[in-house]
Amino acid sequence: MSLPFYQRHHQHFDRAYRHKELESTLSQYQKEEKRKSAIYTHGSSAYSKEAALAYRHGSASYDQLSAESYAHESAAHSKRSTAHSLETELKKAEAYRLGSELVNKKAEAYRLGYETYSRGKLLEDQSLKLSPKAKRAKQSLLSEEKENTAVDYVVPIFTGRHIHISGITDTEEERIKESAAYVAKRNLFATGEGISVTRKATSSSVEEETHEKKSRKVAIRETAERTVLKKTLRDTEDFHRKLNEDSLLHAPEFVIKPRSHTIWEKQNVKLHCTVTGWPEPRVTWYKNHVPINVHANPGKYAIESRYGMHSLEINKCDFDDTAQYRASAMNVKGELSAYASLVVKRYKGEIDESFFHAGTVTLPLSFGVTPHGYASRFEIHFVDKFEVSFGREGETMSLGCTVIIHPDIKRFHPEIQWYRNGVLITPSKWVQMHWSGERATLTLTHANKEDEGLYTLRVVMGDYYEQYSSYVFVRDADADIPGAPGSPLDVKCLDANKDYVIISWKQPAVDGGSPVLGYFIDKCEVGTKQWSQCNETPVKFARFPVTGLIEGRSYIFRVRAVNNAGISIPSRVSEPVAALDPADRARLRSHPSAPWTGQIIVTEEEPTEGIVPGPPSDLHVTEATKNYVVLSWKPPYERGHEGVMYYVEKCVAGTENWQRVNTEIPVKSPRFALFDLAEGKSYQFRVRCCNSAGIGEPSEATEATVVGDKLDIPSAPSNIVPTRNTDTSVVVTWTESKDAKELVGYYIEASKVGSAHWEPCNNNPVKGTRFTCHGLTTGEHYTFRVRAVNAAGLSGFSQESEAIEVKAAIAPPSPPYDITVLESVRDSMVLGWKQPKTIGGVEITGYYVNYREVINGVPREWREANIKAVSERAYRVHDLKENMTYQFQVAAVNLAGLGTPSPASQSFKCEEWTIAVPGPPHDLSCSEVRKDSLVVLWKPPIYVGRTPVTGYYIDIKETNASEEHWKGVNEKAIPSKYLKISGLKEGTSYVFRVRATNKAGVGKPSDSTDPVIAETRPGTKEVVVEVDDNGVISLNFECDQMTADSKFIWSKNYEPVEDDSRLSIDTKGGKSKAIFKDLSEEDLGIYSCVVTDTDGVSSSYTIDEEEMKRLLALSHQHKFPTVPLKSELAVEILEKGQVRFWLQAEKLSGSAKVNFVFNDKEIVNGEKYKMKIDHNSGLIEMVMDRLEDEDEGTYTFQLQDGKATNQSSLVLIGDVFQKLQKEAEFQRQEWFRKQGPHFVEYLGWEVAPECNVLLKCKVANIKKETHIVWYKDEREIMVDEEHDFKDGVCTLLITEFSKKDAGIYEVILKDDRGKDKSILKLVEAAFADLMTEVCKVIALSATELKIQSTEEGIRLYSFVSYYLEDLRVSWAHNDNKIKYTERVKTGVTGEQIWLQINEPTPSDKGKYILELFDGKTGHTRMVDLSGQAFDEAFAEFQRLKAAAIAEKNRARVLGGLPDVVTIQEGKALNLTCSVWGNPVPEVSWLKNEKLLVGDDHIILKVESGKHACFTITAVSTADSGRYSLVVKNQYGTETSDFTLIVSPKEEETGLATLVAEVQDLHLDIVALGKKKNPSRDKEGKILNPQEQFFGTYVCRGKRKSAKITPIPCTSRNFSTCTTST
Repeated sequence: MSLPFYQRHHQHFDRAYRHKELESTLSQYQKEEKRKSAIYTHGSSAYSKEAALAYRHGSASYDQLSAESYAHESAAHSKRSTAHSLETELKKAEAYRLGSELVNKKAEAYRLGYETYSRGKLLEDQSLKLSPKAKRAKQSLLSEEKENTAVDYVVPIFTGRHIHISGITDTEEERIKESAAYVAKRNLFATGEGISVTRKATSSSVEEETHEKKSRKVAIRETAERTVLKKTLRDTEDFHRKLNEDSLLHAPEFVIKPRSHTIWEKQNVKLHCTVTGWPEPRVTWYKNHVPINVHANPGKYAIESRYGMHSLEINKCDFDDTAQYRASAMNVKGELSAYASLVVKRYKGEIDESFFHAGTVTLPLSFGVTPHGYASRFEIHFVDKFEVSFGREGETMSLGCTVIIHPDIKRFHPEIQWYRNGVLITPSKWVQMHWSGERATLTLTHANKEDEGLYTLRVVMGDYYEQYSSYVFVRDADADIPGAPGSPLDVKCLDANKDYVIISWKQPAVDGGSPVLGYFIDKCEVGTKQWSQCNETPVKFARFPVTGLIEGRSYIFRVRAVNNAGISIPSRVSEPVAALDPADRARLRSHPSAPWTGQIIVTEEEPTEGIVPGPPSDLHVTEATKNYVVLSWKPPYERGHEGVMYYVEKCVAGTENWQRVNTEIPVKSPRFALFDLAEGKSYQFRVRCCNSAGIGEPSEATEATVVGDKLDIPSAPSNIVPTRNTDTSVVVTWTESKDAKELVGYYIEASKVGSAHWEPCNNNPVKGTRFTCHGLTTGEHYTFRVRAVNAAGLSGFSQESEAIEVKAAIAPPSPPYDITVLESVRDSMVLGWKQPKTIGGVEITGYYVNYREVINGVPREWREANIKAVSERAYRVHDLKENMTYQFQVAAVNLAGLGTPSPASQSFKCEEWTIAVPGPPHDLSCSEVRKDSLVVLWKPPIYVGRTPVTGYYIDIKETNASEEHWKGVNEKAIPSKYLKISGLKEGTSYVFRVRATNKAGVGKPSDSTDPVIAETRPGTKEVVVEVDDNGVISLNFECDQMTADSKFIWSKNYEPVEDDSRLSIDTKGGKSKAIFKDLSEEDLGIYSCVVTDTDGVSSSYTIDEEEMKRLLALSHQHKFPTVPLKSELAVEILEKGQVRFWLQAEKLSGSAKVNFVFNDKEIVNGEKYKMKIDHNSGLIEMVMDRLEDEDEGTYTFQLQDGKATNQSSLVLIGDVFQKLQKEAEFQRQEWFRKQGPHFVEYLGWEVAPECNVLLKCKVANIKKETHIVWYKDEREIMVDEEHDFKDGVCTLLITEFSKKDAGIYEVILKDDRGKDKSILKLVEAAFADLMTEVCKVIALSATELKIQSTEEGIRLYSFVSYYLEDLRVSWAHNDNKIKYTERVKTGVTGEQIWLQINEPTPSDKGKYILELFDGKTGHTRMVDLSGQAFDEAFAEFQRLKAAAIAEKNRARVLGGLPDVVTIQEGKALNLTCSVWGNPVPEVSWLKNEKLLVGDDHIILKVESGKHACFTITAVSTADSGRYSLVVKNQYGTETSDFTLIVSPKEEETGLATLVAEVQDLHLDIVALGKKKNPSRDKEGKILNPQEQFFGTYVCRGKRKSAKITPIPCTSRNFSTCTTST
C-alpha cells in the first residue's frame, strides 16, 4: 500500500491512515484475541515467572556490560570526535549502538517471520500505550527548560503477535511476511534505524561546559534514559530467548496417538491425541488422505484443540465412515502424522433411514446430504482421454477429456484444475481453459518448449477428487537458418534492482549440428516494441547481469542461441520485471494482513545538515564467470535521511592500486556486475557510499577472486538402463552426475540402431534419474544417451545404452475373479474361475489354487491345493472334509512371475450334489464381436446330473438391465457348445449366460460373461478363402495388432484342430494360413481363428456343401487352367469392305501364342491374311481385304499361354457366308462412294408447323466447288439461293403443298471428285402418306371454335394455318351431322372454316362439333351454343341486323366535292355531286356553318333527288369561305365540305394542289404524267420555275380515279383545275 506524503517524509504512521484491508485484518486479529484469551492466559502465567527471573538476571548483567561497553565505546568514539568524550555522550552513544543492534535484530526477525508469526506472544512494549506524536513533538519525563539542549533518544520497540487466522493461505502468509519485513525496514532503518537525533551541539567547548556543570534536570533525564536502556536490554534477552532454537523450538511430537475403533452404525466416536512442540503445532485431520472439512458436513464432524489436546468427533457413523483417519501436526520445525482406523459394522438386514431423503426418492446407500446437495461420495470417470501429445513450437495444442460424474447433481459443480509437472496452471495469454459441463479442455495457444511436461487434469467434487495425467512434448520450430540451434527456454529475471537484473535461462537440447557458441540477451521496455541487444559478444554461461536499466520502468527479456550456422529464433519472452529497489517492489506487491503494533517517534533534525554515509557491509562476490563478476553488499547503517549511491573499486590481488570502476555514474543498487576483467587474474573489490554530504569510507575488501567460471560443467551421467514400457515408449534410468552443482536437469536422446542419427526425447530438461521416452516405433531397436545441464553448460554425452526393442513390458497377471463351484462330492470340489483381466503382456502359463477352512465364520490359514500349475480354468480340489465350509483363492502365473491372488471367494460347503439337473456350464467367453453379432463359447458342466446333457439354452440381457430382463436367445436347446447371436444393437453393452439341460430339466445358469459392447472395431479383418494357381484351397487371416507373444489359434466348430492329416497351418509374421489337403465333406464346418495376446481379434468362415462345390470347381480351374476369354471369335465388316475376325482374352502374358486355322489348315500372316496380337489388351485379330467364294469354311483361333490353353471357332458357310460376302461388297462400294461428295442421310421429307413440306438430306465431304441440283420428274428445279453446306444439311421448301406437287424428286451432288444422288418418290402411297401428315398438321393447328354474330345470323368458325381440299371437314349439331341448306351454310374462306346460321331460332341451340379428318385420324373442336352464349349471340345479331338496314338506307353524298377550290376572281364556278337515301334525303347548303340560301349569284339545285348542283356565276373575293353540303333523312345525316379560295386577277400563274374525295376515299397523287420542259436561258438556267410542274397528274383510289388537269392561273402558288370522276 502507498503511504501519505507526510508519512513518507516523517516516518510517522497514523492510525487514521491505515489501509482498509489492514484495518479489516486488525479487526480480525482482535476477535481472534478474545477467542484465544483462555489459551493465552494459561501460557502467560508460566511465562511471567520466567520473565521476572530474566529481568533480574538482565539487571545484574547490565552493570558489568555497561562498564565494559563504556570503556570500549569511549576509546572508539574519541577517534571520531573529541567533543563526544563526556560521560553523558558516551552513554548516549552506547544507547545508540545498543538500540541499533536491537532494531537490526528485530528487522532480521521480521524477515525470517519468527516474531510476527511465532506461536507465542512477545511481551508488549510499554510504548504501545503511547499515542502517536506529531513530527516535532518531544518526549520529556520532567518539565523542560530551553537551556537544556541535551539529546533525546527515543527507542521504538516493535512487538508482533501471531494468532492463527482461519482462511489465510500459505501464499498469503508469505505475502504477509514480506509486508512485515518491508514495514520494519522501510519505516525504521531506511532513515536512521528508527532513532532520530535532535539538534546537535556545534561547539565542543559548550559540550564540555555542560558536562562539567550538570543541571538537576539533566541528571534526572540521564536516569530516565538509563531506565529505558535497561528495559530495552530485558526485552532483547526475552526476544533472543524465544528465538533460541536449541532450547525452545522443536518439531511436533505425539505424546498420545489416536486409537483405532470398531463400532456399530449410528454410534458416535471420538478420536483423541496429544501433541507437543514449539511453536505450538497446528493439527489437521484427514480421512483417507483427504482433509476433513467441518463446514462442508455440518453436524457430522466436530474438531477441538485445547492445551495441546486435539480431538475429532464423528456423529452418527454410517458404513461410509469406515476409513483410515490421520492427524497431521505441523510447525516451522516439521510435520508428523499419526494414524487410526475406524470400522463401522452394520446389523444384518437393517436399513439405515438416513439413506432416504424425506419425502423424495430413495437414494443410493453411498449418499448423504451436504450443503451442496446429495454429495457424500461421487464416482468420477474419465472418458475420451487425451493421450501422450506431440507438438511443435508456435502451434496450437489442445488437451481434452470428457468427465462423467455420478451422481449428476446440478447444484454441485466440479472444480476443474490443471497441473503441469505438479504445479497448478492459471489462465494466461499462453494457456486457456474451458469447462463445458461435460468436457474439460486446456489449449496452448502458442506452444513453447516451456509448456512441455506432465499435464494432470484434476476433478474435485467436495472432499473427493480424481485425476488423470499424460505427457506433452513440444519440439523445436523449424529454424530460420538451416543448421541454427534451437531456441533457449525458461527465461527468468533474478535479483532485480534499481538499475540491474540477472537473466537466467535453460540451454536448448538441439544445437543444430554444431556446438552452441553462446547466447545473446535482448531487452525491451514494456509498452514498446523496440528490442535492443544487451551483450556484444555471446556468453556461454546461462546467467547474465543486465545493467543500465532506468529506475521505475519495466522490461521484458529474451535470449537467442548462436552457433557457426547462425542465430536461433528468440525464446519466449520473460515475465515483465520492474527496475525497482526490492523494498519498493515489496511495497507495491504486498498488502499487509497483520495489524501495525509498533510506534515511531520522530524528533527534530536540522534539514540542511547531512551525514556522510558509512561503509557498506557484507561485501562478497555472488557470482564469477570468465565474462563477468557480480558483487553484492548491504547498505550502511549510517547514511542519514537521504538515499545513497555507490562507487565500486578494484585492484589486482596483492597490490594496493585501487581503481574506480564506475567513475562517471554512481551505482544506485547494492549490486554491481563488472565486465572486461582479465581471465585468470586475481582481483579484490571494495565499495564506497556517497551522498550529498560526501563520499564515505571504503568497505572491507573482498577476498581474492580469480576471474573464471566457478561453476563447472557437470560430468556426464552414467549407467544408462532402458526398460520396456509400452508399444511406443521406453523407460530410461541413469545414475546422476557426480558432484554436479546447480543442476538444471537432463536431456535424453534416442537413436535407431544402425541409423547413427540422434533425436531428442525431451526439449525441456527433466529432473530426477528416470524418464519415459514416447513416440518410438514399435518393433524397432533403440539406444539411448543422456547428458546433464546446469548454468555452466551441457555435459558430455553418457555412454550409449544397450539396444532395446520397443515392445510392451511384461508383468505378472492380475487376479482371476468370479470363483464358482462346478461340482461337489463328499471329499472334493471342482472350481471354475475367469481369466484375469490383465494378463501382463505375456501368455498365462497356469494357475495356483489355495483353500482354507471356515469354522463358525472364522477363516483359518490358507493351504495350497496344487503344487504344479494347472493350465485350465477349472480344477478339482481333493482331500476336503465332508460338510466343511471352505473358501478359495486363485493366482495366475506367467513368465513375469506369480500374480496377486484373487480375494477370498464366498464360502462353499463340501457336500455331495444329488440334484437331477446338470450343473452350470463354465468358462464362458465371447469372440468375433461385431456391431450386430458375436459368438458365445462355453464348456460343458462338470456335474451332468442323473442323465447326460442334451443341450444348452443361452440367455441375454443388457449390462445395466436388472435380473428380470434376462431373456432366452434360442427356443430349442442346441447340442453345440457355441452359438452365434445376431440382431444386436450397435454400441450396446450385453452380458450372457448359459444353462444346460437333460431329461430331468434345465440346470442352474452359469456366471454371466463380462460386459461386451456390440461394435466393429476399426481395422477389423475377416477370414478370407483363397485358391492359388495350383488349385490349393486355403483359409487366410491377417492381424496387424499382434505382439511378440501373439499366436494364431485355428479351430473347427470352435474345437482346436488336432487332425493335421486334413489341414495344415502356415503362419508367417502377422499372417496365418489354414491349407486344406483334400477338401471333402469331412471338412464341412465353421473354421475360426483367434489371435492370442490381443484385444479379442478373431474371425470365422463357414464351409457348407454349396461353398465346397464352388471351391472345388475353382480349384479344378486353377489346376487345369484355360485362357479366359472376354469374347468368342467373331467377324465384322470394316469400312473399306474388309473382313475382320477377332476375339479378346481376359489377359495374355508376353509369351502367349496363337495359331490361326482355316478348314483344319493353319494359315499364316501374309498378303491375304493380316494377323495381329495385342498382349496388353488380350485382343487377337485377322483381317482379309476381300471375301472370295473360296473363303467359305470354318475359322479357328487356338491360344496357348503357359500351360493354359483355349480355342474359339466360327463357321461361315451357306447363306451366312453369302450374306456376309454381299455386305462386304456393299461396304466396299460405299467406301468408294464416300471418297467424293456424298449423302450421309438420303432425301426425306418433313412437314413444318406452318404446313409447308421440307425435303431435306444430309451430306458430307463437301467443298466450295461442290454443286447441288434439284429435279422433279426429271426437270430441274430453279432455286433462288445457293447452299453453303455449313451444317451439312440441304433442304428444298415446298409451300402450300398440294396434289400438284406429287412426283419424283431427285437431288445430285457433284464436283471434280465425283457425284452422288438421292431420289425421293412422292407418288401414290408415299404421296398419300405425306398428304395425311400435312392434313394432320393442319388439323392440329385448328383453333378452338368461336362464336361471331353477323347481320345475317350467327357464325361459328375456326382458323387453321393452311387449308387443303384433302382435309375433310364435317359439322355436327347435338351429335347429328349438319346438312348444307340456304339457312345453314358451311364453307372455307382463306384459312377460316365456318358454319353460318342465318336467322337463328331457339332450335339452333346446342353443342356444335367441327371434325377434321386427315385420312387416318379425326380431330375435333367443340363449342356449346346454348344458354347465355346463345342469348348474347342472338342479341348481337338483332343489333347488327338493324344497323345494317340503317346503314343501307341512310342519306349520303356519293359524288365527292373537292376539299379546296382555288379560282380567279370573276370566273364562274360550277360544282355537282350525287346524293342518295331512302327515303330521298333533304339537301341544304351551309357557308361558314350558316345556312346558305340560293339566289342569282349562287344557284343551288337538286335534280331528281339524286344530283346536287352548286353554281356561282361570277366569283368574287367575298365568296371565299368554307361551304358544306348537308343531306339528311330518317336514317342519318352526312356532310361534305369544301373550301373556296378566290385570288385576284393580277397575280402570277401558279400551280394548284388538289385533293379529292371520291366516295369517302382519300386520293393522293400517285402517278405523274408527261410534264412540259421548262424554258432556259443561254447559261441553262430555268426562266420560269413553275413551268416544270405543268402537265397531267393522275390520282388513284381503290374504286375510282380522278383525272386532274391543272390550268394556268394568276395566283403565285395555285392554278384552277377541273376534275372529272
